[in-house]
Amino acid sequence: MVVECDDLVRMVSPHLDVVRVEQVWVAGGVVRIAACTRELTVACPDCGRASARVHSRYGRRLADVAMGGRPVVIGLSVRRLFCDSPDCGRRTFVEQVEGLTVRYQRRSPLLQHVVEMAGVLLAGRGGARLLQILKVPLSRTSKLFHLMRMPLPAVATPRVLGVDDFALYAEVYGTLLVDAGTRLPIELWAGRDAEQLAAWLRTHPGVEVVCRDGSLVYRQGISDGAPEAVQVSDRFHLWQGLSKRVGDTAAAHRSCLPAAVPDPEAAPPPPSQAAPSDQADTRARRHAKNLFEAVHAVTDTGISLHAASHQLGLNRRTVAKYARASTWQECVRRTPSRRPTSLDPYLEYLRQRWEEGEHTATVLHQEIVAKGYRDHYQRVKMAIVPLRQGLPIDTQRERPPSPRQVARWITTAPARRGLHASEGLRRLFEHCPELNQTHGLVRQFAAMLDSRDATLLPGWLEQLATSRLPALVSLANAIREDQPAVVQGITTPFNSGVNEGRITDLKLQKRIMAGRAGVPLLRHRVILMALLRRRFP
Repeated sequence: MVVECDDLVRMVSPHLDVVRVEQVWVAGGVVRIAACTRELTVACPDCGRASARVHSRYGRRLADVAMGGRPVVIGLSVRRLFCDSPDCGRRTFVEQVEGLTVRYQRRSPLLQHVVEMAGVLLAGRGGARLLQILKVPLSRTSKLFHLMRMPLPAVATPRVLGVDDFALYAEVYGTLLVDAGTRLPIELWAGRDAEQLAAWLRTHPGVEVVCRDGSLVYRQGISDGAPEAVQVSDRFHLWQGLSKRVGDTAAAHRSCLPAAVPDPEAAPPPPSQAAPSDQADTRARRHAKNLFEAVHAVTDTGISLHAASHQLGLNRRTVAKYARASTWQECVRRTPSRRPTSLDPYLEYLRQRWEEGEHTATVLHQEIVAKGYRDHYQRVKMAIVPLRQGLPIDTQRERPPSPRQVARWITTAPARRGLHASEGLRRLFEHCPELNQTHGLVRQFAAMLDSRDATLLPGWLEQLATSRLPALVSLANAIREDQPAVVQGITTPFNSGVNEGRITDLKLQKRIMAGRAGVPLLRHRVILMALLRRRFP
């Protein structure tokens, strides 16, 4: 099928006004276009002098974007022209059609842009599959080759720089630098040592503020490379470090955690009267007791955990667990019980209202919603089914909270806690003064973060140091070593939120490439993807 139609060709490529279309036909499922350049003057690429004197012609074969599900191939006859300027070192040159041809390239700029964007978005295999659908057959290696040819934007020295690390794989880490002003990543490399960061800062002078975590490595690198820059210890990492220490404190008082459950009979006595039971009445408890005595008989002699694990024939982690325990009861697994639900704090109220004569589930649901219940009506309806059958309501005892759950309760703002968490903390604080003290210290630090006022920080650190809680004492020592940066993190608006967002995006790009991307390819995709999202939000 042969067609002579300039309009059809202009649909394929809108930049063909400078060429003359000779034929358009379909052969072998491919739309083929034969065209030649018009007799126009063309400027020399070196000296800029216009020339129309033709030396010769030759044919170029260009691929363009598909039309109607068919690949498009343009056979273009172009001219080689003389340059008549006596001062120009170029004797001949080939004309280029803007928007259609590029030197040494066999694709139109529009198709080349599609190929590059597919690489940025989907990398190798995914990009190759997408191009196959778009009728542009290209292998994954060629796809990555075109991606790596794309130039990265020039790095402008940012005023506020964000620095954070990320895991490449296993124990290998990398460093990501982000411009906090434009919120764009600017550099990425393997490793997280101080020398690399210091070298980058020396070659990019002008950084005024650097946001980082509490890493000693980055602290040293910033001090060496940009000593005048203000270092900001990010408030997110400060709160994360405090939350971890709260979890450690709760784990150290694990024996007090059953006091958080509502049944007073299951709560242990106060610490001064607590006496762990020596009765090993089950097989698991006898095993734990025997293992505890065997481990301590070996480790109390002063040998290392590694040697003790070889001598006892146990895993090193098992030996470490029993060696750190003060009693064998700490090593016994808790018996599993039913999982607590959000309705548990309201079961007694539902029983009481049922006895008063209110048997409508909708009304009961509305009443406990007014008291803070946030779950669905269906759960209330199912909970009162035993009452309709004359059976007692399900009030099985919930299991004690884990140290992680208690740490989450303590670090959550009181206004955002549910009724279950508030009641559990109230019972727990009545039983364990150490956790009550920890809660007060956490709320003091949260008030400093909310008000951005660090005047109370020295006194707060003194309270940590004298709290006699090892986890909080170590936190006080760590903050004092980096106190100027911590003060900046509390009082200034600078933070590492942009860094965390970019690292989340970086992990997504790694997963798209199945974790096999090297650092150069990862750098290209992360930086170019951020620019692409800025252009097309």
